[in-house]
Amino acid sequence: EIIKCDWSSDVCSSDLFKFKGKMMDNQNYELTSVYGINRELPLNYVERHSADFTLKTNLERKQHLIIYGSSKQGKTSLRKHCINESDYIVVQCNNRMDISALNTSILKQADFRVELSTAKTETGKSKILASATAGIFGSNATASADYEKTGSRVFTDRGLELDPEDTNDIIQALKEVNFDKYIILEDFHYLEIPTQKDFAVELKAFYENSDLTFIIIGVWLEENRLSVYNGDLTGRLLSIDADKWSNQEMGEVITKGENLLNIQFAEEFKKYIINYCFDSIYIVQESCYQCCLRYNIHRTQQHKITIGNENDAQEIVNEVVKLQSGRFNSFITQFADGFQDTELEMYKWLIYCIISTDISELSSGIKQSKIKKFLHEVHPRGAELNSGNLTQALQSIDSLQIKKNIKPIILDYDQANIKLNIVDKSFLIWLSRQNVKDLANDLLDINL
Repeated sequence: EIIKCDWSSDVCSSDLFKFKGKMMDNQNYELTSVYGINRELPLNYVERHSADFTLKTNLERKQHLIIYGSSKQGKTSLRKHCINESDYIVVQCNNRMDISALNTSILKQADFRVELSTAKTETGKSKILASATAGIFGSNATASADYEKTGSRVFTDRGLELDPEDTNDIIQALKEVNFDKYIILEDFHYLEIPTQKDFAVELKAFYENSDLTFIIIGVWLEENRLSVYNGDLTGRLLSIDADKWSNQEMGEVITKGENLLNIQFAEEFKKYIINYCFDSIYIVQESCYQCCLRYNIHRTQQHKITIGNENDAQEIVNEVVKLQSGRFNSFITQFADGFQDTELEMYKWLIYCIISTDISELSSGIKQSKIKKFLHEVHPRGAELNSGNLTQALQSIDSLQIKKNIKPIILDYDQANIKLNIVDKSFLIWLSRQNVKDLANDLLDINL
């Protein structure tokens, strides 16, 4: 029996299957396709009204869409579930991309062959020559065009000389080939902040002068991040929060996986996992995966069995988090070092503030005013510490993590709400199990 989806309720359970008797159609599923981190869409994917319904109902509105949330909270799975693969292209962002490289990558994913031109832009940089595959010109391709075969693709000599920094040129190139797919920018947060701001300006031009729709995916908790960078985007984009998972939704994820594998987790196991995962769907998925391994379950069982208990849950959550201890210790050390040696050592004191703050407060973010008050009490400069130094340090947090190659990022500064957020929930769980005094003394050389 498939439960129909009632969008008027708090939770959509359209994907929740209830099996009667043995496995449905005697299907045999691999554990790696159900629980844990998966490159493909997990088979136990559960729709959320706050995310899936919002995305689906707004795809045709021609607004740009922003999917945001903490690391490993299902942002990529959300867009894979809601949009057909044939309806989009994906550009994977990285910290080496400036606006020129980003636009060039968009053209390449749209099936253009891009080469440097001998012509120069107004700023003195080289223009690019973009040639589209003959097939995507359709009826616009002229019969007299010369073609060059390269592997399995056929290229036309009908090239466009473009300035990769000029939005109008990019729009015109995509119009030439009647491009009509969604353009997804994955890991937008890894772009340098100036590039993010430049592209926020470009987005308005894409909205006003084309029918192109961008779907931007980033790790942050700020609903209006791009609108802060460019106020003209207000009303031209919609933000979708992929971070929120209710206890009921996480329970559905577990239940759907149980049905697929024909197993049953003990109630105390499920209760502990959900209560101590800090709303992290990654912790839920990985804990269920590790529990199955403990009981030698690698695929759908012939006969239903019950596994797990509270002790298993406690040990597994500790193990899952412990696996990342090296990464988190390295993060604290690198973050404390900052960009370079400075007299104020702002990042050292910022991380001290973070590890000294109660976990429940960290979960909802630390207001800048509270950080300022804390630093006035503990920083060598005391109340004489310039507020501008704090603001500058907070606004550069993303850049520092990108420079230190910290992936996924752990901290993010919300400029709109003026607060510091933890965007890797595993760090919260790890921090809740650490001795703060030891962290401060050993890693920051601070005597409490």
